[in-house]
Amino acid sequence: CSSDLENFRWALAKSNPSALRETSVEVPTVTWEDVGGLENVKRELQELVQYPVEHPEKFLKFGMTPSKGVLFYGPPGCGKTLLAKAIANECQANFISIKGPELLTMWFGESEANVRDIFDKARSAAPCVLFFDELDSIAKSRGGNVGDGGGAADRVINQLLTEMDGMSAKKNVFIIGATNRPDIIDSAILRPGRLDQLIYIPLPDDKSRIQILKSNLRKSPIAKDVDLDYMAKVTKGFSGADLTEICQRACKLAIRQSIEAELRSERERAKNPDADMEVGDYDPVPELTRAHFEEAMKYARRSVSENDIRKYEMFAQTLQQSRGFGGFRFPGASGQNQGGSGASGQGGNIGGDDGDEDLYS
Repeated sequence: CSSDLENFRWALAKSNPSALRETSVEVPTVTWEDVGGLENVKRELQELVQYPVEHPEKFLKFGMTPSKGVLFYGPPGCGKTLLAKAIANECQANFISIKGPELLTMWFGESEANVRDIFDKARSAAPCVLFFDELDSIAKSRGGNVGDGGGAADRVINQLLTEMDGMSAKKNVFIIGATNRPDIIDSAILRPGRLDQLIYIPLPDDKSRIQILKSNLRKSPIAKDVDLDYMAKVTKGFSGADLTEICQRACKLAIRQSIEAELRSERERAKNPDADMEVGDYDPVPELTRAHFEEAMKYARRSVSENDIRKYEMFAQTLQQSRGFGGFRFPGASGQNQGGSGASGQGGNIGGDDGDEDLYS
């Protein structure tokens, strides 16, 4: 009887609810080691997602409700999807990835139903990281969609906002949006309580490019004279995806050479079966050499222009300037007391908004 119960528990752990089978739900295998650079972003994500899970007593102590979501923005190919998968893996949470256009259909009301469905699946799979790639395709600023028959795009945004607001903390679902066009996202999506944390994912700097190259090649045998530091210097302005492409091309060249060398050896053995030829452990291409990388660099190209970079940096700078009061100071001792009582009163209001809907109650 006990063995039957153990078997049932094992099967239960391996099974997903049937409603989730159409959408891929997984615990990703991507780790922080797979994400080269972006140390500040990793630290911020750990504070947003891992801290509430690992240190719930601290959030209880200060009466803070964990953030519901975050928006990644920046040039394409800089690791937004990898970051989302890595944080899900670190928290041992399920991961649901959906591209914005996949939710849109031509049938009336079906796009909104798709939005409801994906949130239902995320709640069923909790703890879960729900990742919306290309969020700008379904969350453009309302009222500006020319030729939008019947306001379908606006209805999708309204449904998205409704689902975000209805996502109670107890459900333990964290939402991550990713976009290359942060300037056209509807402002209501970004208000506090929704995707209120905006994180800029920039092009990698020198140090990050070295880490990306090493991360991509950590399982590959590399010749000692391959200077990855020099490669990182000459690839300024390359995205993580661009650097990954260089590494993959070098590996493909080595694989091709290795296979061609083995085929030549087989043909020679077939022609001269009696000849004494080395077989077994002989490896014609034992590692990646400088020649492989030099050949791969002939095809290397930047996918993000200087003009695009300036746009992202200007948006990030504008966002930084529009938020915060850097010169804020409490007046004096009496003002501090007033501020303290005001803060505690405000804290009471914040706690009262959600009532008992708290992740740790």
